[in-house]
Amino acid sequence: MELASARQVAAVPFYMAQAAECGLFEHAFRERLPLLIKGPTGCGKTRFVEHMAARLGRPLITVSCHDDLSAADLVGRHLIGDGDTVWCDGPLTRAVRQGAICYLDEVVEARKDTTVVLHPLADDRRVLPIERTGEMLQAAPGFMLVISYNPGYQNLLKSLKPSTRQRFVALNFGYPVAEVEQRIVEAEAEAPPQLAATLVRLAQALRRLTDHDLEETVSTRLLVVAARLVRSGLPLATACQAAIVDALTDDAETAAALAELTGAVIGG
Repeated sequence: MELASARQVAAVPFYMAQAAECGLFEHAFRERLPLLIKGPTGCGKTRFVEHMAARLGRPLITVSCHDDLSAADLVGRHLIGDGDTVWCDGPLTRAVRQGAICYLDEVVEARKDTTVVLHPLADDRRVLPIERTGEMLQAAPGFMLVISYNPGYQNLLKSLKPSTRQRFVALNFGYPVAEVEQRIVEAEAEAPPQLAATLVRLAQALRRLTDHDLEETVSTRLLVVAARLVRSGLPLATACQAAIVDALTDDAETAAALAELTGAVIGG
């Protein structure tokens, strides 16, 4: 299983700013401050980090956190090769050595021992202690630590400790306003304005209906998927059912209610 992906400096990925988040990221980078991004699933957190890394000319190492992700997965471990034991850097260590931006996506999903590893990197020390090799690794110039999570999923078992959270500059993300979201769907899916506008109207209606009924409501990402299906020739109603309604719930009654509202909005 692939743990992390590294993206070298390339063309700047498309991103449409909602407010002053790009400026905040740049200031945090210049001041060597770590950044915490909070926001719902599919609202553009990962694309934002990709955009800013390319814009700042820094390589990006992304780690998708999960329940089994340990501190050793991030820092590294000894492996046996050619009859000998060799040290293999983890993605966090590689980022610290290279001066890359390290992005830990949905960090609260990782095991609790991972956040402790981040503490000396997230304050003025900017060091990564590697206990198994005895190395005290100083972050190279250009290194930046960025983490994200979805506050809607937080509970007593999955939350950041105040001692961790208060080390970071915080940035709140939400779904874009209608005009911005429409332009995102148009650009990402190469969708005509009328289709993008219809999908955004549907999203607004579903979000009003489902904010308190589902763990997650329709995201900008799902709108882009629906638009791509329509652009490929699928009927709008079928695309919305597959990409939005059935993606949001497994409950038959809830799906029927969402489908009814969807039909009313799109006219199908």
